Amino acid sequence: METKIKTAPGLSNSTLKVIAMISMLIDHIAAAVMVRLFLAGQYRQYIPVYTAMRSIGRIAFVIYCFMLVEGMKYTRNKWKYLARLGIFALVSEIPFDLAFQSQILELGYQNVFFTLFFGLLSIILIEEVENKWGVWFPDMPPVAAETLLRLSVLGIAAMGMGFAYLFRTDYSWMGVVCILVFYFTRSRKWLQLVLGYLAFGMILWEWEALPAFLLLALYRGKKGFSCKALFYGFYPIHLILLYLTCVILQIAQYSAL
Repeated sequence: METKIKTAPGLSNSTLKVIAMISMLIDHIAAAVMVRLFLAGQYRQYIPVYTAMRSIGRIAFVIYCFMLVEGMKYTRNKWKYLARLGIFALVSEIPFDLAFQSQILELGYQNVFFTLFFGLLSIILIEEVENKWGVWFPDMPPVAAETLLRLSVLGIAAMGMGFAYLFRTDYSWMGVVCILVFYFTRSRKWLQLVLGYLAFGMILWEWEALPAFLLLALYRGKKGFSCKALFYGFYPIHLILLYLTCVILQIAQYSAL
């Protein structure tokens, strides 16, 4: 007689990422396409729809921050993971600028992959320091070693936030803070969700991100299907498509005159 192994119901890693992609698409349709229509004096009666779409979009960044921390648990090479984020940050910058600024390159505001990059860089450096501190300073008194270690961790966190601020990334230094909140509370799921929501609400003022945390509460650590090309490629590709949509709409407007 076969014994069936019961698994706890819940959302997988891949399911959460798909939800984040859909949320981000809805948000960016509003931010890239609808904004241009409003500026052209059209469809202003749909501003409540625009507001609702932007609120739905608050789900995406929460999930991506959470999954970034989760990814550190399972990645075989954290530096390769970081390099992959950096490459896609660079690849996505022109599509990002075209979609939101109609410019090939605009350095006043960088895409969210840069924020994730600096958040992950901070986490990697913190782990490197924590793992090697005893090797570097074997004879240091415990109290002094612990104090200096904590100060070093704070310094690394401040560095990551500083880079995000100086590079003017999407969500800026505040996004890095939210990533680090998820990281430092990763061993206690409910504390991670509660403090994470407070961080997003009090720092980014995104209290409407609550649905994202309810979804994360349903996450059970399952991987789901694997498709890195989809999860990474979706960001620059959907931005290019949104820009092309805006161009087509503009051509249609001029043709109608």
